Amino acid sequence: MLRHIAACLLLAAPAAAQDAPLARALMDFRNLLRAEVQRANIAGSSFYLVRGGRTLAADHLGEQDAEAHVPVDANTIYHWASVTKTMTGIAILQLRDRGLLRLDDPIVRYVPELAKVHNPFGDTGAITIRQLLSHSAGFRNGTWPWRDKDWQPFGPPGWKQLEALLPYTEVQFKPGSRYSYSNPGIVYLGQVIERLSGEDYEVYIDKNILRPLGMHASYFDRTPPHLLRHRSHSYYIRDGKRSAAPFDADTGVTVSNGGLNAPMPDMAKYAAFLLGDPARKADYDLILKRASLEEMWRPQLPAGEDFSQGRMAATTQVGLSFFVDRVEGVRVIGHNGDQNGFRAYLSLCPDRNVATLLAFNTETRGVRNDPSNRETAESRVALATDALCRAAG
Repeated sequence: MLRHIAACLLLAAPAAAQDAPLARALMDFRNLLRAEVQRANIAGSSFYLVRGGRTLAADHLGEQDAEAHVPVDANTIYHWASVTKTMTGIAILQLRDRGLLRLDDPIVRYVPELAKVHNPFGDTGAITIRQLLSHSAGFRNGTWPWRDKDWQPFGPPGWKQLEALLPYTEVQFKPGSRYSYSNPGIVYLGQVIERLSGEDYEVYIDKNILRPLGMHASYFDRTPPHLLRHRSHSYYIRDGKRSAAPFDADTGVTVSNGGLNAPMPDMAKYAAFLLGDPARKADYDLILKRASLEEMWRPQLPAGEDFSQGRMAATTQVGLSFFVDRVEGVRVIGHNGDQNGFRAYLSLCPDRNVATLLAFNTETRGVRNDPSNRETAESRVALATDALCRAAG
């Protein structure tokens, strides 16, 4: 059963003529989203369009629990996977702005255990926080590459397990020389946050990002009992059949690279903060100043060989925990997430004051780092949001 709710809005009837292109683009996008969800047998999906501090469109399709036939709605909690990394990056910039670190400091100053890593290209002590933020430190992609069965933990439950592997870890290329997506690099930044703040990563992010933005239904890893009825299940499509993924998975020590769970209205608040609003500048600056956000969005290195992040294009670049593209001259900032059957997309067009949020609770195919990754149902829909940015001009 496909249930479709289209809420909040659209441009009121007498809306100015300049809003007509956006209304048409939104209609086309909604038709595509609905068609792809049906065609690909995706259990449930949600989409939000945010302009400034206002949600212009809120769509919910399908079911959060396909077995019990529980429909997706505004309370449905999705797993945002690697979109978490954007909050980790913001936390690092917060600590920088408070004078507790510099981006070009060596990571071993804060996580000395990393000196045990083998670096055939030079001194491991020269690897910097900036290189970790831009995925250019030379670390591998997978934090815990040995998991091959559903019953196994998603990642090491604690730092000690990961620390024990450091003497067996090798830097794969000269740090700073190129981009290569790295989950463990973001885990190491999570350790920096915990050690400088004296708090668990989850507590720090809750105090310094989630609560100030009013994201009260957002949390990390295991779902609190009072929110469990809203937690979406997740699914994989394999060999044409949909099967359930583990429910309510715990990301363990990898929480800083992929532990965020949140409903769409909370993520709309996050998107509004990232876009900025002169009326809320004083409040938003207490979280992170606009100049620091723009610094995070400044391209550091080409990232086009990945085809899993940003616009999944040969022209994609990496900033500091965000990915940067230009689509027909429009700047697009964002991050994608993929874990345990969930797919999530955060896309910002700050120069048009528009953001889109897209979540699926079904993965139709595993991520591949090649152009074919653009052809999955989830990717086609995500890339189609670019037309909304262009129309908002």
